[in-house]
Amino acid sequence: MTWIAVAAGGAIGSMLRHGMNGLVTRVSGQATPYATLGVNVIGCAAIGLLAGLLASGRIHMTGAERAFVFVGILGGFTTYSTFGLDTFTLAHAGSPAAAFWNVAGHIVLGLGAVYAGYALGRA
Repeated sequence: MTWIAVAAGGAIGSMLRHGMNGLVTRVSGQATPYATLGVNVIGCAAIGLLAGLLASGRIHMTGAERAFVFVGILGGFTTYSTFGLDTFTLAHAGSPAAAFWNVAGHIVLGLGAVYAGYALGRA
């Protein structure tokens, strides 16, 4: 059941992402970088709000519901929101060094992987 929830949520999140690209392109004339920034900020705000509501006990979600929303919808919309929550969780749990290395690793390794993949594709 969880896999179906993730797949359904992912479809919704991906469609929302595509819709944001179209909306931003119509308004500004170009999707990059504005749509990406918008999606990432909206996704981070949504995942932070939901995590806070869950932590405070004001909302409750089953495992399948969490998978549908967090992994499916928000994962399909933007994985940056998960990166943001992971980094916040590390810092909030008293591991600022781990939070720092999480950020540094994503930036350095992620951009390095883009460069390597691009170079490989061009070769």
